Amino acid sequence: MESTSSPVEMFFFPFVGGGHQIPMIDMARMFAAHGAKSVIISTPKHALSFRESIHRDQQSGRRVFIEILLLPDNIDIADSDMSATPVTDTSMLQEPLKKLLLQRKPDCIVHDMFHHWAADAIDNLELNVARIVLNGNGCFANCARENISKFKPQEKVDSKYEPFVLLRTGTSLCRTIQEREQSVDRRAGIVVQQEQSVDKAERGKKAAIDEQTILSWLHSKPPNSVLYISFGSSPRFAPQQILELAHGLQASNQPFIWVIRDVFKGEGTGFLTEFEEKMRESKQGLIINGWAPRLLILEHGSVGGFMTHCGWNSTLEGVSCGVPMITWPISAEQFFNEKLVTDVLKIGVRVGSLDWLWWNMEPWVSVGRDMVEEAVKRLMGGGEEGGEMRNKARVIGEMAKKAVEAGGSSYKEAIALINELKDRRRIIE
Repeated sequence: MESTSSPVEMFFFPFVGGGHQIPMIDMARMFAAHGAKSVIISTPKHALSFRESIHRDQQSGRRVFIEILLLPDNIDIADSDMSATPVTDTSMLQEPLKKLLLQRKPDCIVHDMFHHWAADAIDNLELNVARIVLNGNGCFANCARENISKFKPQEKVDSKYEPFVLLRTGTSLCRTIQEREQSVDRRAGIVVQQEQSVDKAERGKKAAIDEQTILSWLHSKPPNSVLYISFGSSPRFAPQQILELAHGLQASNQPFIWVIRDVFKGEGTGFLTEFEEKMRESKQGLIINGWAPRLLILEHGSVGGFMTHCGWNSTLEGVSCGVPMITWPISAEQFFNEKLVTDVLKIGVRVGSLDWLWWNMEPWVSVGRDMVEEAVKRLMGGGEEGGEMRNKARVIGEMAKKAVEAGGSSYKEAIALINELKDRRRIIE
């Protein structure tokens, strides 16, 4: 172990899916900005997506590095396009990771919850390395899930569509969660995502369309008039659902940017091509076939709404940018996040999605074109309701920005964790 005067060394072991890799990389860079030595553990292929941004950090004097795990016969994990699901097997990384930890003995390792094998593998090494889990969810969703597990209010309704009330139990429930997690394993803590980024145009993969083309299109639109549509790194829609969405957008007459990634897989491609050409001619919509610089778009003054699947990354980015949302949850904890946006923060409009899908389920049409059109007009149509949501979103966005600035709550928590790791090192030595 290095001396107590040397910087805290933090290992970051992200999952291979974009929705989990990107925030982990952001977090590693953030801790490096606070003075820690951040080491991002990756594979040869997956490191390509963030290598340049890390190089820029190094040039600015930050201690952030990439450690490549050596794999047998130059193989690499599938889904290097960042579309990995929670069931993607990453166990081939277990032995290389253990070897690295035995050699380096960092102060802590932050690993993603979807490396399902990592907890036992790290704890069994008995290295006195603090193990911290990156939970891809927010605190609201975790508390809601625990509430359902503990009090079972869902058992008192007659159908899966009937609403029920979750009790607000405050700190007592949070304490229950903490006690349960401490009894389950030996992790030192949990981190949830707090977004901030400098390289907005290059987060994740290279954008499918150049930055200047996007900005020029946005510059041509009035303030708060554009709806941004994106459903994360692993969108799953039935072809007919995409058609319904397209028709609803066209009928709304609202300017939009729509990010589409491999949603048709060959079926219905003709319609989509025709729709894209029609939107280009009318200048109503800009369709991006591939990766897009989401933060760059959301922060533009002409963007006044965000249609999202309510993944936690997307939800945080919408909130942080002060943009109200049209919520279209699909899976995981996304329906909880929808409740946070629409019922608690009151900065969103539901599109009407009710059916929860697991990763291996075949999607179907759950939202019609009329529902899409109505939701877009409610948020973007210039009415009082949409204006109030926009004002609330702007205020909350400013609060989110202050949280990560010097003296803010997230800023203080990051410093507190670094100091705690320093104290832990002194005790061990």
